[in-house]
Amino acid sequence: MDLLLRDTLSGRVKAVHHRPGRPVGLYVCGPTVYDGAHVGHARTYLFFDLVRRHLEAEGIPVRHVMNVTNFEDKIDVRAAQLGLSWKSLALREEASFLRDLRALRILSPHVRPRASDYVPQMTEVARRLAKTGRVHRQGDEWLYTPPPRAAGVNFPTGAELASHAVEEPGHPFPLEGNAAGDFMVWKLQEPPHPSWEGPWGRGTPGWHLECYAMAHELIGLPVDIHGGGLDLIFPHHYSENEVALALDHKPFAHLFVHPALVLWAGSKMSKSRGNLVPLRSALRDVGPDALRWYLIGQPMTERLNWSSVALRRAANEWRRIRRTVRFWLRTGTGGHIGALRAEEVAAAVRRDVAADLATDRVFDHLRSLAASIDADPTGHVPTGDGRAARAAIRDVERRTGLSFS
Repeated sequence: MDLLLRDTLSGRVKAVHHRPGRPVGLYVCGPTVYDGAHVGHARTYLFFDLVRRHLEAEGIPVRHVMNVTNFEDKIDVRAAQLGLSWKSLALREEASFLRDLRALRILSPHVRPRASDYVPQMTEVARRLAKTGRVHRQGDEWLYTPPPRAAGVNFPTGAELASHAVEEPGHPFPLEGNAAGDFMVWKLQEPPHPSWEGPWGRGTPGWHLECYAMAHELIGLPVDIHGGGLDLIFPHHYSENEVALALDHKPFAHLFVHPALVLWAGSKMSKSRGNLVPLRSALRDVGPDALRWYLIGQPMTERLNWSSVALRRAANEWRRIRRTVRFWLRTGTGGHIGALRAEEVAAAVRRDVAADLATDRVFDHLRSLAASIDADPTGHVPTGDGRAARAAIRDVERRTGLSFS
């Protein structure tokens, strides 16, 4: 069954590109490791976890790459505050971030490259961009100015910018001319900041070159599915795509995919502003299944306004449904809700996950199953149906990451 996802660039729902005999290339932008993960990160990575789970459940191999940005200005600032080197802080926070994702049972990527290991490749990308004649110096930075593009080739940077970018205080978007489209390819700086020899002197390559270099080497362009948080559309995914268009004359990805944000009091969760819920705290409060139930219980294309009350309500509902289904799977005599009902639910879950990850409908099917079981006086699956019923529930678990055991 084809997986349909909404392409953020075109706004259309498209089938995931799958070439026979080759894995689907899934490139997910990973964390900038200067602090811990929050529940907004969790929802983003849960989205791509569901994408991969569905494809693999369909027998389609996936090559899943998630980078780790382990040098960047935010890391330098935080490291200086803590009296650490940038390398020490990045290693510590990377381990913490990955531990939290594992606790949420998010599948580990097949490849997890660090930015510092790809500086030679990023430096070569900077050199190749310079040969286009579109790189200019501005102070201690060298910027690339993209050429004019036809509508739909890349994310717009004019008045339409607000439709796909997340503005934060102190970082307004320039909307006049092409200034919004310029991005850094090199910056001069010396140790103790991250620093390497480069085409214009000792310094550091621009962040936007990182994922291009990694995806080009580890998957090949265009990748089949590329995405991350909605706040990465501009400038990060815009800039990656410009590099691919300039150097490869093809887009970075067949599908750009971005789940909606988790909001705190109507605003994007942000480490820099402190308006966030740490992922580890939420996991400690309700556990991985209940947190999954809450974060993906409404359409992933809709923004989720975080509510501790709604989280508790979701946790209670999940525990009730899990208890009901677990009890039902203990076969007994006289049961009226058989394996066929579970197989119908599994088929519906498969269909709705494939339809642009309609997780709200997926959860409705599980609610309906639990309600049917509750209405049966015995509450048990009939003798002889146990194996088939358990197989159907395992398929639901495989596609959703939930655990009824």
